[in-house]
Amino acid sequence: MKDETMQVNTGGETPALLTVREAYLRLRISKWKLYDLIRNRLLESVQIGRRRFIPADRLRAYVQQLQQRESFA
Repeated sequence: MKDETMQVNTGGETPALLTVREAYLRLRISKWKLYDLIRNRLLESVQIGRRRFIPADRLRAYVQQLQQRESFA
């Protein structure tokens, strides 16, 4: 089993950094679409060693941007 599928009990809190898998599952998009968002600088990410993480607050900000765009359309 890959280490990114392991769950760490954080007392119900969202971790500060989400794995790529956690992020694309929360957004309900493909892994490749998530990487596309990162590449096009629509979603921020950080790299620690060889692993890439998405800050949870940046993921929430991205969703809020989408909601605001919808309300203006």
